[in-house]
Amino acid sequence: MKILIINGPNINMLGIREKDIYGTETYEELIDLISAYSTNNGINTEFYQSNHEGDIVDAIQNAYEKYDGIVINPAAYSHTSIAIPDALKAVSIPTVEVHISDIENREDYRRESFVRDACIDMFSGYGFEGYIMAIKRLIEASEN
Repeated sequence: MKILIINGPNINMLGIREKDIYGTETYEELIDLISAYSTNNGINTEFYQSNHEGDIVDAIQNAYEKYDGIVINPAAYSHTSIAIPDALKAVSIPTVEVHISDIENREDYRRESFVRDACIDMFSGYGFEGYIMAIKRLIEASEN
């Protein structure tokens, strides 16, 4: 199975930004965790991070017929972007949305995700483990 991990704005700032919300682990540690899990389970994962909505749309479109699944943390774009869910719907690649923090228990404007409707599932508030949960969900979906 080949999975694309897409991370949106400021995810590359993990360990620096709002440690009380996102913790002290870094983006590099997140990639190491996912890579180790993937290697141990025979999954090919590739990573993409951008602070720019159009670049994320391009990455989704470029994933067409190349990936079996997408794990996406659209970050702030969850609450503002229509282009990202439209791109996900266009490529029809099974996608799971992930959020490190629990967006449903944060500010009112963070509680709605436009991206969620284009995904087969969402994990929010599980920290880095949410990414592993998302990969497992994609595997489960591919077996059905």
